[in-house]
Amino acid sequence: MSETGTGDAAEAAVEAAAAAVASDSWRRAGFAGAAIGVVAAGAAAGVALERLTVGRGMRRKARLALDASGPYGALRGTPGQALADDGTALYYEVDEVDPEAAAQRRRRLFGRKAPAPVTVVFSHGYCLSQDSWHFQRAALRGLVRTVHWDQRSHGRSSRGSAQAGSGGLPVTIDQLGRDLKAVIDAAAPEGQLVLVGHSMGGMTMMALADHDPDLVRERVVAAAFVGTSSGKLGEVSYGLPVAGVNAVRRVLPGVLRALGSQAELVERGRRATADLFAGLVKRYSFSSKDVDPAVARFAERMIESTPIDVVAEFYPAFTEHDKAEALAVFQGLPVLVLAGDKDLVTPSTHSEAIADLLRESEPAAELVIVPDAGHLVMLEHPEAVTDRLADLLVRAGAVPAAATVGRYGSTAQPGG
Repeated sequence: MSETGTGDAAEAAVEAAAAAVASDSWRRAGFAGAAIGVVAAGAAAGVALERLTVGRGMRRKARLALDASGPYGALRGTPGQALADDGTALYYEVDEVDPEAAAQRRRRLFGRKAPAPVTVVFSHGYCLSQDSWHFQRAALRGLVRTVHWDQRSHGRSSRGSAQAGSGGLPVTIDQLGRDLKAVIDAAAPEGQLVLVGHSMGGMTMMALADHDPDLVRERVVAAAFVGTSSGKLGEVSYGLPVAGVNAVRRVLPGVLRALGSQAELVERGRRATADLFAGLVKRYSFSSKDVDPAVARFAERMIESTPIDVVAEFYPAFTEHDKAEALAVFQGLPVLVLAGDKDLVTPSTHSEAIADLLRESEPAAELVIVPDAGHLVMLEHPEAVTDRLADLLVRAGAVPAAATVGRYGSTAQPGG
């Protein structure tokens, strides 16, 4: 298909979605949900065709079986709540150091620096939750104090107060940075910090540095940016030809607003097109063909739990995001910049740009591009992410050189 043809098809799909939202038919809303999912992610029609080759009932049973057998996201810590500056309740959990668990581990990590009291704060990405760090959380559990939190309107956190109602304010990355500050104040009010963020979570860290550079300079001893970007996300093609992505950019914001205004109708439609949705998630989350089906289903569950109106109100923030200058606040710290080489959402070139901005400092940022990995690299190749993160913690003095991390293959089990 030519680029022109692809662009026309994309624009037609979006216009069809908008028309369906205006109707009262849940079936049309289903097609709207499918159309906007395809266009927003840039999926090809072949994704749907693959799913149609197996009976719908069989696929539904398979999803239920995976939900029952895959305990991903089952790890829980001590719950807490922070209040954002607009009153939004932000949910977090703390995993404390377990001296006995730390003493039992014997997997060697590199480094010689003595340990210091450190809290590692994990920030998740768009349409995900704190559970997206499942493997890293399990591997580090008991070894170092960690805080996992849900961004506003995601996971167990409350819907953004500033976004509620017809006159709600749009979400901004700056607001997310202030949210992170509120979580730190509540969950780790003193002591040294290591900040770890994936995708939107990494942008949140940059916004925190922009909002409160003194906090970063005085308390942060290391940082990890995973599959994220410092700006220019409006130029990402999502694997589409130029004409197709240009068509999407022209009409997608308006269509998302329309879909968000009919959230209940569209959610019913999205459930009706679950098979297509699963194909989209897999295409834009992973790269390798042998991803554990239970892990793929876990990612699907997290993403599908994000309401369409939340998807709509967050989307514009990414095209406006520009925090390249804020990265200077992290200069002089041990920094890990990691991405999948086939990430279609925040391409690895964006991670390379972050590393370039931090290479002038001493120590220079470590850049790691993971082969055959997509956007959810911490779920797709958990061993690669955990290895580099563990090394960062040793370099920062967060854990002793002889400390160990848990096994990768068994990290699905609570307490593993």
